[in-house]
Amino acid sequence: MPHLLLAEISWRFVHPWTLLLLLLIPALAVMKGRRGPQPAIVFSSLHILRRMGPLTRSRAGALRIVLLYLSIALLTLALARPQKVRSTEKISESGIELLIAIDVSRSMQVADFVIGGRKATRLQAAKKVTRDFIRGRETDRIGVIAFAGRPYLVAPITLDHEWIEDSLERVRIGLVEDGTAIGSAIGATARRLEKRPAKSKVVVLLTDGVNNAGSLTPVTAAKLAKTLGIKIYTIAVGTYGNYTVQTPVGPQHLQQEFDEETLKEIARIADGEYFRAQDTSGLERIFGLIDKLEKTEIKKHVTVHAKEFFAWFAIPALAFALLSLIGGETFWRRLPE
Repeated sequence: MPHLLLAEISWRFVHPWTLLLLLLIPALAVMKGRRGPQPAIVFSSLHILRRMGPLTRSRAGALRIVLLYLSIALLTLALARPQKVRSTEKISESGIELLIAIDVSRSMQVADFVIGGRKATRLQAAKKVTRDFIRGRETDRIGVIAFAGRPYLVAPITLDHEWIEDSLERVRIGLVEDGTAIGSAIGATARRLEKRPAKSKVVVLLTDGVNNAGSLTPVTAAKLAKTLGIKIYTIAVGTYGNYTVQTPVGPQHLQQEFDEETLKEIARIADGEYFRAQDTSGLERIFGLIDKLEKTEIKKHVTVHAKEFFAWFAIPALAFALLSLIGGETFWRRLPE
């Protein structure tokens, strides 16, 4: 069963509302700056006071006020209970493993699809929809096989979906001999999924033609997949008509044909479903439906570890408060000369 661990570190205050006490500091500063009461003794001249000695400004008093304000600020932060939180999320899924088999025969060059308002080939549409489908199944192991006259592996079954998308970009027509080996493609997917430990094994086969290559018939391959517990969804893409495609020996005219009965039989034998896609939106709806039919059961387990930093603020606050109090009664106390 695949697992995905996500760790996040953040800071928080357990009691953030206590930070409002910080407003006491400017309030006390304003109150201290107000003028005091009228003097009780009125002197007609400052001459007598000058004889008592030079007037000095008490730096000790200002320092005591600073320590007091600092103590209040630190104590407020301590009461808010700052914490460093590390949360670990463990995601596990029920074990669906999925292989997508894409037809790359010459007929997949036919541009009877539209992407973003522009004409696109069947292969371009298939790759786009496949890419979007893979992005929506983050916790599933997925692989891709391409086939024409014979199948070949594009991406092995993996959780590294970004790597699968990069591999899809390299899929093109002409890498293997032409043809449509549907039976061989199903056999290749069955071999890949045979020994996988997944609870559910799924194949999505996308083609626009009739089986005309390979030694294994589609129905025989579907029966083999059935015995291995593999479910197969089949999709016929494209529209009927006469088309021209480019080949190494020049243009080739073809008349589009689909073997829908065989594709339906494959899906029936392997407990899947058959679909027909004649445009990009239809292909997207089909993949969306398959996505709903093969839902992944995701389980999440979140572990939270919180480190308290109360003491980091409370101890300095107490130290500054004691220093202000003791200093005011001892070494900062002003004595008359």
